[in-house]
Amino acid sequence: MNESNPVCLIVGAGDYIGAAIARRFAIGGYTVCLGRRNGDKTAPLVKEITEAGGTAHGYTLDAREESQIEERFAAIEKDIGPLEVVIFNAVGNVQFPIRDTTERVFYKVWKMACLGGFLTGREAAKYLVPRNRGSIFFTGATASLRGSSGFAAFASAKFALRALAQSLARELGPENIHVAHLIIDAGVNTAFVRERYQDRGIDPDELPDDTLMDPKSVAEAYWMLHNQSRDGWTHELDLRPFREKW
Repeated sequence: MNESNPVCLIVGAGDYIGAAIARRFAIGGYTVCLGRRNGDKTAPLVKEITEAGGTAHGYTLDAREESQIEERFAAIEKDIGPLEVVIFNAVGNVQFPIRDTTERVFYKVWKMACLGGFLTGREAAKYLVPRNRGSIFFTGATASLRGSSGFAAFASAKFALRALAQSLARELGPENIHVAHLIIDAGVNTAFVRERYQDRGIDPDELPDDTLMDPKSVAEAYWMLHNQSRDGWTHELDLRPFREKW
């Protein structure tokens, strides 16, 4: 191992929530490892964190592929350092009427949002449990709690991810591993969400304050969870903006 900082791996290190989590943990002194399906897209964030004095590594990683997950965990442990935080942030949000939802669509969404979470959580447990410390966090959504019209595939996968997180929390908690599921019950201020508002004829820049969630706010929740005292661990956390209906 050639680095002494604790290591945080983000599986699904996209441009918004994943990137914000990486920045927060880098500021906190962690070496951050960024995995996404197109690893080249991590280069700007790796450069940004490095130039700010942090340490970051980017990888091509498909969370649906067991061999890729196994190999990446092993390589990080061997070449970077012992993992302390593992965050599953991959997403596969699609909207289709049920009669237009093909078996292929349903299966692909499940593989991304649920199977990927299982593979990530299992590998994390293999390394964290023997050391008797660490955190495993899963990013959920409104669909983790209720299935909306047109979201049968996505909600099914997110429901399943929530159940996975609950099972891991009960199994691994006694091993001193903090497992938590975060329900992001909001539209996050991302290009995807802004485009959806524009499609509805709404200018996202004219929305009232605190309508969209800032990815930085989500990242702070992850940082807080990891630093919780063991006598007050949170295992599920709802996050929503002031103006969000629920």
